[in-house]
Amino acid sequence: MAPTEIAIPSTSVSDEGSKKPYTLYNITLRLPLRSFVVQKRYSDFDALHQALTQQVGAPPPEPLPAKHWLKSTVNSVELTRDRQAGLEKYLRAIAESPDRRWRDTSAWRAFLNLPSSSTTNSAISAGGMIKSAVAGAADPGTWLDIHRDLKQNLHEARQCLSRRDAAVDNGNSTAAAEAGAAAKRVLVRSGTLIATLADGLRKIQESKRLGEGELRRRRDLVSQARMEREGLDKLSNSMPNSTSASGRGGLSQGQASATDKAGLLKGGRPAGRVLGAPLPETDKTRELGNEGVLQLQKEEMQNQDLAVEQLTAVIRRQREMGERIHEEVEDQIRLLDELDQDTDRTGAKLKVANSRIKKM
Repeated sequence: MAPTEIAIPSTSVSDEGSKKPYTLYNITLRLPLRSFVVQKRYSDFDALHQALTQQVGAPPPEPLPAKHWLKSTVNSVELTRDRQAGLEKYLRAIAESPDRRWRDTSAWRAFLNLPSSSTTNSAISAGGMIKSAVAGAADPGTWLDIHRDLKQNLHEARQCLSRRDAAVDNGNSTAAAEAGAAAKRVLVRSGTLIATLADGLRKIQESKRLGEGELRRRRDLVSQARMEREGLDKLSNSMPNSTSASGRGGLSQGQASATDKAGLLKGGRPAGRVLGAPLPETDKTRELGNEGVLQLQKEEMQNQDLAVEQLTAVIRRQREMGERIHEEVEDQIRLLDELDQDTDRTGAKLKVANSRIKKM
């Protein structure tokens, strides 16, 4: 199955594994649910072209951009842009062609790191594709996908800490240690993703691909995620690691951890009594305990996040349609201005002709 969208929004220069620096092309693939980035150099494209021609028996529908022996893309920005556009056109011709022969080859799937059965399971892996995620963060659409992964990681960290607290209360030291270690691993990945998003925003600002208002909104998202991660990291370090909380030291540490947990997981609500009557029970919460209500709240938050993401995708498409309509309107206005100028010139010529006729 071909990806819904494939593009090369940016490039980077690397010298890893080579004596001379070379240009890497950041290929962004957007699937129906997820997105990911693959970095390839020109020699990889050349090997792909030869493999596709050999496996299919015919060259792809679009020729590969020619190689320049006297110039290098590392030193020429114009040459880099031209080759970037040509390689993107080459990949899109294969991905969007009605003929599936080139897409069904093993060379195509290996080039894009696609699984042999389906592409719907492809995603940005915080462990195995961090380097590609850093390159993909320069694309505004992929940036949102990485931010969604960050939110999922933070949610997973909260769940791990909740499981650890429950294991500590039940006296299960093994489960508590495993949940605590899992939370720390997720928090490390979250820190890497936060740094990736911040670096991606810097590159997006340099390329001027987003307006100042959208950049400010995304900076706020990164700041909120960083504060949430720091709070979770503090909570992870302050909770007791053993089940013996009956001692004085364990008791004081457990009390401090409970305070941190209440301040973080409950949204920072003030402690103490609240004036007014409590909220009435609903059909969903009447038969649930405290843990059930907490789980229901988490599910509602996940549904709200999913709805917001879907709405964001719709707004993005509407914005693209609006920009295209704006361009079309500008073209029509330009044509009308040219028609108006032609009409004025024709009117002036008619006046001259009428005056000459009157003189005759």
